[in-house]
Amino acid sequence: MIGAGPGGLTAAIYLARYLRDVLVLDDGRSRALWIPRSHNCPGYPEGIPGPDLLDRLRQQAERYRVPLRQERVESLQRSDDGSYTLTCGNETFIAECTLLATGAEDMQAPISDLDGAIRRGIVRHCPTCDAYEVRDRRIAILGAGDCRFQEATLLRSYTSDLTVLSLGRQLEVTEDERTALLSVGIELVDEAVAELAAEGEGVCARMAQSGRVLRFDTIYTALGLRGRSELAIRLGAEHDEDGMLIVDDHQRTSVTGLYGVGDVVKGLAQIGVAMGQAAVAASTINSSLERRVRPSRAAPSACDRS
Repeated sequence: MIGAGPGGLTAAIYLARYLRDVLVLDDGRSRALWIPRSHNCPGYPEGIPGPDLLDRLRQQAERYRVPLRQERVESLQRSDDGSYTLTCGNETFIAECTLLATGAEDMQAPISDLDGAIRRGIVRHCPTCDAYEVRDRRIAILGAGDCRFQEATLLRSYTSDLTVLSLGRQLEVTEDERTALLSVGIELVDEAVAELAAEGEGVCARMAQSGRVLRFDTIYTALGLRGRSELAIRLGAEHDEDGMLIVDDHQRTSVTGLYGVGDVVKGLAQIGVAMGQAAVAASTINSSLERRVRPSRAAPSACDRS
């Protein structure tokens, strides 16, 4: 497993319970670490902070003796026999299959103390995750020129005070989109935002030309999301224009023996989705491997270091 977010750790737990030898390599950059408290993760009525969820999953994996290594995988190569060689610094690991749960990266808004602003709920990324928590507040959605029409219409169902902004350049919106958004009471600001700043329990946006300042309780950034899929792309894995891997119904990429789950895969970026994909991928991996007599605990692991 490359990546120890909800998807990677869930897959590791499943495979360990299938009696497979598993190694998890992670560079410590899971998007879940940014989550102040998730309220739509099943099983947590009061919600759960992202770091706490990851800690619980790590503890569960460790119950099955899954090795968790904080290492950055620098290269991934597929051999003629179908096995994979993973390189981390001076170490290499050999695996029969590889699962990528490397996630994605949000294009972040240029705002001071971004981490603190996210933890206070001033800056947010996912309306599906947490729009319920800011219902009836004054909200802005920030794009990079293009109007994020779907996100705007979703957020409008949670608040009557919604503004669409654009960072760095004027808002780009079709006439049909403009008509649809205005008809439901969404304000469109064509003038570009020049500067953002956290201010108390809210955020203010200064316009580039007029200099006027708009204030909001929360800004949702829709500046783009890029899959952390470079390792797979170098192997020729199919992907979309944002680097999201394209997989089949069993989470298989276009490269044999290479799987993808979670935010690195094209689709809905949600914890519950990543966990479900992980269960599917792990079950497919287990079925794909030739059954064999289990080695004793003293025997070498299938993830041998070379």
